[in-house]
Amino acid sequence: MATDRATRPRRDVVERNGRAARWFHAGVYVAVLVLLGTGLWLLAGREGQPSPLSRLAGVPDTRLHVWVGWAFTGLVVGGMLLAGPAAVRFVRDSLRFDRGDLAWFRTWPAALLTGRFSRHEGRFDPGQRIAHVGLVLSLVSVTSSGVAMALLHGGPAFVWLVPLHTWSTYVLVSLVLGHVLIASGVLPGYRGVWRSMHLGGRLDARDARRLWPGWTERHHP
Repeated sequence: MATDRATRPRRDVVERNGRAARWFHAGVYVAVLVLLGTGLWLLAGREGQPSPLSRLAGVPDTRLHVWVGWAFTGLVVGGMLLAGPAAVRFVRDSLRFDRGDLAWFRTWPAALLTGRFSRHEGRFDPGQRIAHVGLVLSLVSVTSSGVAMALLHGGPAFVWLVPLHTWSTYVLVSLVLGHVLIASGVLPGYRGVWRSMHLGGRLDARDARRLWPGWTERHHP
């Protein structure tokens, strides 16, 4: 048995994300899910009816929403400060644009099912880059308006803070749902992609070459 394990060929894998990135990602999505859950509950006019999250935490939804909002703000600010150059690289790679990106978008609808994406050279594919920009902008809008409302406790500023917070939340919800759909690997073209952020951040090298060909060739020749 030991001999069989020793002679069995090792699966070719690529480490896409390190431990720090995976833990940061986990903290962000747990906080965002709690904020969306409590926020949408309150938007539905159920402030007087404790949500399942409120019952679990033993505090009202409004207080839970504010507490987790502050925790999320601290997590993001602290993460950016600790990440340093990694945060700068994330921004740079997310804002990258190459001439071949338009060809990638033309083939993307069919590639969702076939997995045959056009080549690109980025660390993130063109769709990821747009999603990153949208997610960051909506999170900044939701967080900044939420912090302002928590600090001001009313006043004329609420006339525009409340709708800004509400509509930014709707945009964020749509982007998060799209992210979950693709990152879960449910779509045939994105099979195996979930491993890049879970279970060690390693995925099959064949999937990495399909999804991020240029990056994989540079980091896993």
